[in-house]
Amino acid sequence: MLGSRALVDAVLADYTTAPITPAEKALFAFVDKVNRSSNQMGPADIDEAKAAGWSEEALYDAMTVCALFNFYNRWIDASGVSDMTPADYEQSGKRMATGGYG
Repeated sequence: MLGSRALVDAVLADYTTAPITPAEKALFAFVDKVNRSSNQMGPADIDEAKAAGWSEEALYDAMTVCALFNFYNRWIDASGVSDMTPADYEQSGKRMATGGYG
C-alpha cells in the first residue's frame, strides 16, 4: 500500500476508518489532539500512544512536525507567499519519495 494515492485519500478523509494499523490510528489521534488542543495534552495522552507502540522519541518527532507545520502555515498565510500548484505538490512528493527531504 505504500505509495497508494487511494490510501492517502482515505487517511485524509478520515484516519479513523482508513485501512491503516491501529498503531497508525493512535498516532494520528495523538497528532490530531496536538493540533487541535495541545493545551489539554497530558500524561494520559503520552501513555495511550506509547501503549499503541510508539516511543517517546517518535511522539516527540510527531509533536515537532505538527508544531512546525502550524508555524509554517501561519507564516505563509500572513506573509502572502503563494501556495504551490497541485502539479508542483505531486512533483515534490515524487522527489521526496525517492530522494528524501535532502
